[in-house]
Amino acid sequence: MQTVTRFGEPEDFAKAREMDPHFDPEFLRWKLGRREVVLAENDGELLGYMRLEYIWSTVPYIGLILVKEGRRAQGIGKKLLAFASEDLKKRGHRYLYSSSQVNEAEPQSWHRHVGFEEAGIVSGINEGGIGEVFFKKTL
Repeated sequence: MQTVTRFGEPEDFAKAREMDPHFDPEFLRWKLGRREVVLAENDGELLGYMRLEYIWSTVPYIGLILVKEGRRAQGIGKKLLAFASEDLKKRGHRYLYSSSQVNEAEPQSWHRHVGFEEAGIVSGINEGGIGEVFFKKTL
């Protein structure tokens, strides 16, 4: 069976919680009901997860994108991104934003690989004074 990418539903709470255990449970339930969680599955097994946020309640931003260990570098992250991007574009959004800590070379490489461009850095925003590099993708 092929990988299926879809919006998470409230019934997917347990699966989503496994991938995003530190996120507030009630807020996760709310996001599942608002089509702000995207799941990638193969034969019922959850392979990838994306949680969307909205800066200033209007600007789409990837709060978290995660592909399970052993399933990375198989295009699952790209499928999550493509699914979310298509939906956002249909709803009139022109850009999608994301970010990574400045000391995380692998996530930054992935962002560039899938078409994001660097949009700026906020210095010292994370624990230990580590900065955050922001990315922007045209939809």
